[in-house]
Amino acid sequence: MNVNPSDVILMAHATFGVLGTLAALWVFVEALNASEANAARTRTAAALVAFFMAVTCFVGGYWYVRFYPADRAMILKGPWPFAHNVFMETKEHLFFATLILALYLPFAAGERLASNPAARKMVLCVAALIVLTGLTMEGSGAIINHGAKLALRAAVGGTQ
Repeated sequence: MNVNPSDVILMAHATFGVLGTLAALWVFVEALNASEANAARTRTAAALVAFFMAVTCFVGGYWYVRFYPADRAMILKGPWPFAHNVFMETKEHLFFATLILALYLPFAAGERLASNPAARKMVLCVAALIVLTGLTMEGSGAIINHGAKLALRAAVGGTQ
């Protein structure tokens, strides 16, 4: 098996993104059932969201700067240039909103959600947005990956 550093970094990026998205779902469920009994779990899950999304940003940013330029050139010459032009461009910009929301979530979850309906609604909205954007970015990553795969096939004369 031949696993190169680019593959490891890219898989780490996707894995931390999924973990951050799942942690945001955890926060959402805890906030739906907000009580004094689950306040510590809610804060822990919110901190995990921020941590996982920050790691996702650093790992993905490194991969993007170090390894993506070659992939981008190949995708743009392949049969699915929209994989970069639409999906990667959207992902590049959408992630910053997700990161800001993820870094805000621990502060919002620090409120007494059981006795503060406004704070509870805020946490529910922020967590839901993180889940929705996280799923969108995972799907976009799959399309980008497929665009690269099709470009490789076209470059070696294989079937599309």
